[in-house]
Amino acid sequence: MQAMTKFSFAALVAASAFAFPGMASAAALDQFKSFVASTQSAKGEFTQQQLGKSKSGKATPASSGSFVFARPGKFIWTYQKPYEQVLQADGETLYIYDKDLNQVTTRKLGNALGSSPAAILFGSNKLEENFTLSEAGARDGMEWLNATPKAKDTSFEQISIGLKDGVPMAMELKDTFGQTSRLTFTNFQRNPQLGAQQFKFTVPQGADVVNQ
Repeated sequence: MQAMTKFSFAALVAASAFAFPGMASAAALDQFKSFVASTQSAKGEFTQQQLGKSKSGKATPASSGSFVFARPGKFIWTYQKPYEQVLQADGETLYIYDKDLNQVTTRKLGNALGSSPAAILFGSNKLEENFTLSEAGARDGMEWLNATPKAKDTSFEQISIGLKDGVPMAMELKDTFGQTSRLTFTNFQRNPQLGAQQFKFTVPQGADVVNQ
């Protein structure tokens, strides 16, 4: 369950290296739809931080790493700090590799993206089938968009996306327990050239494989 929660957090888009000219002040919904329609693949870096304190009263340490994706359903989401973990999908199967445990968990991708935040970055362009989208105003130098999952069995109540110059620069994920995590994106490269075998997963030597 912990690994799947991290997968849901990996629903992401990134920022700053590319901008759509003339869109700095455009409404968030227009910016977002233009971005999704014109971005079939991307790569970049991220940081992830829980806002506020955990139930234990302590601040949760930030995570960071990198990602690459190609629509629909192909991605590599790599946590590098404070621990190493890889979430990778080849369009059919999701692989979750925990380096410390030297264990790979696999599951059919199927409709797993669905109404999760991952659908925004890795899924198809038919976002409004799974989300209700609405404007959320300006703050922190960005125009914000709220995406509310239509499905009732999702782990998230609401996903907020902050955009600037036509590119998502941040996402805030509010889960059903009332906790909010913020993802910030940097070094975004839109539609890079990717190798044909880019998303083929190779099980590390000696790793245990668990099929779910």
